Amino acid sequence: MFSLETLKELFRHMEWADRTVWTAVEVASGARNDAKIHGLLFHLHLVQRAFLEVWEGRPLDLPKPARFPNLQSLRGWSDAYYGEAASYLGRLEAEALDQPLRMPWVAEFERQMGQAFSNPTLGETLFQVTSHSTYHRGQVNARLRELGGVPPLVDFIAWVWMGKPPAGDPV
Repeated sequence: MFSLETLKELFRHMEWADRTVWTAVEVASGARNDAKIHGLLFHLHLVQRAFLEVWEGRPLDLPKPARFPNLQSLRGWSDAYYGEAASYLGRLEAEALDQPLRMPWVAEFERQMGQAFSNPTLGETLFQVTSHSTYHRGQVNARLRELGGVPPLVDFIAWVWMGKPPAGDPV
C-alpha cells in the first residue's frame, strides 16, 4: 500500500511540521503555559514514541505527563524522537512493510468497541503515526488561534510548495 520512500517522505514532513508548530507555540506568549496545548503536544509525541518502541520490539516504557512540567522539558524529549525514527526507517527493508503488527494497546480498544480488530501492517502503522500527528497539530493550531497566536501553515502540500525544507527551516 505504501512504499518505503513515501513513508520516509511523510516522516520528513512530520518532523518539519511538528518543529514548525513548536516554534509557533514558543513565540505565542499565551501558549507557553497553556495546559491544553501541553496536553495535546504530550499526547502527539507519546503516540509517536509508543509506535517506535513497538516497531523496534522494545517494551513500552512511556512517561507520565508529570515528567514534563513545562513545554521546554517536553520539547527536549520530543526532539530526540526524529533521529531515532529516521534511524529505524533507514534500517527498514521494504518487504517488512507488509508484515502484520499487533499493537499492545489494541486489546483495550477491542474491549471498548466490543469487537475484534484486524492487525494492520507495519506500513499502515507507519502511516498512522504521520496521520495521527497531523490531526493533533491541527488541534494545536486551533488552540494557538484561540489564544491570539498565529498558527503556521504546515500542510503537506505547503511543505512541497516550499521545496520540502528540512526541519528547523523557517516557514
